Amino acid sequence: MANKKIALVTGGNKGIGFEIVRGLLHAGCRVYLGAREAAKGQQAAAELAAGGEVRFLAVDLANQATLDAAAAHLQREEGRLDILVNNAGINVPGDGVPSQADVRSVAQVLQTNFVGTLAVTQTFLPLVKQAAAGRIVNVSSPLGSLTIVGQNDWALLGYSASKAALNMLTVQLAYELRETAIKVNSAAPGYTATDLNGFAGTDTPAQGAAEAIRLALLPPDGPTGTMSSADGLLPW
Repeated sequence: MANKKIALVTGGNKGIGFEIVRGLLHAGCRVYLGAREAAKGQQAAAELAAGGEVRFLAVDLANQATLDAAAAHLQREEGRLDILVNNAGINVPGDGVPSQADVRSVAQVLQTNFVGTLAVTQTFLPLVKQAAAGRIVNVSSPLGSLTIVGQNDWALLGYSASKAALNMLTVQLAYELRETAIKVNSAAPGYTATDLNGFAGTDTPAQGAAEAIRLALLPPDGPTGTMSSADGLLPW
């Protein structure tokens, strides 16, 4: 029990997050499945229970009180957090090209995907620092790469900007923690069929989860401050 790695996956009740939880359970971790809605989180945890030790934890990126309560619970129960996977995120109607994107929609996406993730990271970082070699994985996207977006006709300003900001969090936090054993990386799932894109993606959630799982389980000589997909490193 004491040797198990302790993981928290936000947005773990569906899609890529659900499969990240499944993969970490398969790797022998004890996983806290973070979700905003208790009923959905508990149901997801029950579905995954046969695969290992999984526990629901209320985590709402827009509600600091839930983050503080979740961190306090982990401190009492575990005393550390080996793996934090920042997976939770949204995409909302009204996002689009810069000349037409609804400003309120863009602000909502940025508030959740970036500011909310920053709040989660700051809240749980003290627990990650108590682990022997913590891992923080930010689930990003190729849409967060300035290089890739500049070469493609992808027009979701708010979503792209939120993932680019998330990548900046990865780079700066990795540098801030460079003298520690903690590694911080961005995982790009690829075009995965989830409710974010109306299930139009070409990859399965399990395929989309693979890189985040790999980065969560990096060995001591693994990289930090990178963005990668299953095909390798991606440009910023």
